[in-house]
Amino acid sequence: MSKKWKPKFGKFVRRSEAWRHAIFDPGSDICLQWNRVFLFSCLVALFVDPLFFYLPTIVQSGGSTSTIVQAEGSTCMAIDLKLGITVTCFRTIADVFYLMHIVFKFRTAYVAPSSRVFGRGELVVDPELIARRYLRTDFFVDFIAALPLPQIMIWFIIPLIKTAQSDYTNNALVLVVLLQYIPRFYLIFPLSSEIAKANGVVTKTAWAGAAYNLVLYMLASHVTGSAWYLCSIERYATCWKYLCEQDIETQTRCQSSYLVCNNLEKPDRKAWAGTTRVFSKCDPNNASDPNVFDYGMFSNALSKQVASATFTEKYLYCLWWGLQNLSSYAQSTNTTTFVGETLFAIVLAVMGLVLFAHLIGNMQTYLQSLTARLEEWRLKRRDTEEWMSHRQLPQNLRGRVRRYVQYKWLATHGVDEDAILHQLPADLRRDIQRHLCLDLVRRVPFFSQMDDQLLDAICERLVSSLITQGTYVVREGDPVTEMLFIIRGRLESSTTDGGRSGFFNSIALRPGDFCGEETLAWALVPNSNANLPSSTRTVTALEEVEAFALRAEDLKFVANQFRRLHSKKLQHTFRFYSHQWRTWAASFIQSAWHRFKRRKMAHNLSISESLSSLPLLEHDETETTAAAAAEEEEEEIPSEPEQSVAVKRLALRFVANTRRGNLRVKDVQMPKLVKPQEPDFSREGRDEGGSLF
Repeated sequence: MSKKWKPKFGKFVRRSEAWRHAIFDPGSDICLQWNRVFLFSCLVALFVDPLFFYLPTIVQSGGSTSTIVQAEGSTCMAIDLKLGITVTCFRTIADVFYLMHIVFKFRTAYVAPSSRVFGRGELVVDPELIARRYLRTDFFVDFIAALPLPQIMIWFIIPLIKTAQSDYTNNALVLVVLLQYIPRFYLIFPLSSEIAKANGVVTKTAWAGAAYNLVLYMLASHVTGSAWYLCSIERYATCWKYLCEQDIETQTRCQSSYLVCNNLEKPDRKAWAGTTRVFSKCDPNNASDPNVFDYGMFSNALSKQVASATFTEKYLYCLWWGLQNLSSYAQSTNTTTFVGETLFAIVLAVMGLVLFAHLIGNMQTYLQSLTARLEEWRLKRRDTEEWMSHRQLPQNLRGRVRRYVQYKWLATHGVDEDAILHQLPADLRRDIQRHLCLDLVRRVPFFSQMDDQLLDAICERLVSSLITQGTYVVREGDPVTEMLFIIRGRLESSTTDGGRSGFFNSIALRPGDFCGEETLAWALVPNSNANLPSSTRTVTALEEVEAFALRAEDLKFVANQFRRLHSKKLQHTFRFYSHQWRTWAASFIQSAWHRFKRRKMAHNLSISESLSSLPLLEHDETETTAAAAAEEEEEEIPSEPEQSVAVKRLALRFVANTRRGNLRVKDVQMPKLVKPQEPDFSREGRDEGGSLF
């Protein structure tokens, strides 16, 4: 691509020129939208062109303004002028789209064939090269499809033929419309291919694809019915011309100009109409005349007066006839030996077979794709039932399997999300995971303290998990393989402290809680071994649970890559919301409370026993006083050690009473709960890894 061209919104604009000189990228949204609009206009044009076949009508003379008038049994052929004006207007609008498409193709880049060795290839944006390539390939077909040939034929050529030769025929109109209808019909195939190449499919949904194929089938019925109507008019005109050439019984010789409604009021024409038998011999309802003309497969259009009905009645009947015979492969038609009629029936049968096999087959494929996932799930469920029956599983296990399969279908509808994500680039997969998981992850208080970069790394590795009611997520003592963050539902987490008798603790985990925090302590150890940590709790689903799972190896990778996971703030958040730490903290507080109560009881008992021993102390003091008085009598000055005997005796009795009180409350003790393993939130394991208590 040349440097003087710059890309802008799906087109390449020359830096020194205006936007009208832009070259469009064939894979851009602008080209894709235009191709869709042009495809729709092509379908409309293919619908409009066969309407020219309804212009000829059979008119019976009289004073009415309608296309069919009953009077004197004289008939003629004319053109429906109102219908011609309407169809010409729609055809002209469709021609404008074809001209716009030609201009658009002159400004659309193409991929150089020599650059398709690797990747998409290089775009050629030189206008001269684009024009040369377009003139050599598709320009002739597009130009023929854009010419207003039917308008020229209807408004200029046919009136001149009628005036010069006084003979009315539809062969020229049929030839022109069919010759231009073929390239117009051909254009929808490369156009559909370009849309599928840029977008993957022509239609975005299965219903739209089915409707598109149904429209093509109805379009074929519309073309078939229109051609059948025109051939019916042509056969009626052939009967008139054939009998007119042999009409020698009347005084006024028949002329071909008498069949045209413009000459209906001429005296010679009126005189001929009163004596001729042309109309009676060409009447398809005149079954009594053995010499009546045999119309074969076109008799219904004339006997049921389809050619003399209003346009709405005429069109709907012909559409029904085309749809009926395409669906039945023309089996219900009765043909004559006329070659043209036989060839028309053969083409009708072959086209019905091909269209029914292709279009209806594609339509069935699109409709089946709507229920493909459901059918696949039904087959898997049947295989599961057969396997459970073959292995003779008990009813409780079968019920659990059925609940899990049913719940997984309701949650995912059979779509393998992991397989879809793994096919995408890493950056796109990260953005999708962030969109799906970030808001849900922020509901978890443990994650709400992390920055966006760390959350992106965690969201990229989160895996959705579905847990049915009654399922054990992990049992106490089993290895913990993942950390589970609850989004919806409730879990029950219980522990027996390693099977200790008389101990049981149970809590309920709700949305925003997590379990499996042993893996975090294992992942934050710098040199942890390959052995996964053992679970200290048993986790059971109380109802259907939707959660995100973070595998142990992914958690270790995140912990090793991001130092922000080793912060003091995150440490306190983890301890606050960890139910394992909450259980240990509750047990620690209960143990401290019981120690306090035990010490307080011992103190109260010691005080009460001290008060009860006061009379004994007074009696001892009296005896000691009497003995001291006697000694005083014997000795005037007593010795100092003898005075402290009573104090020592009192101290010994106080110690003995205290020991007896301690023995009485020895049996009032709480079982000690082991403190949970604390995650090493620091790299060295010494900086910020201290205990809360």
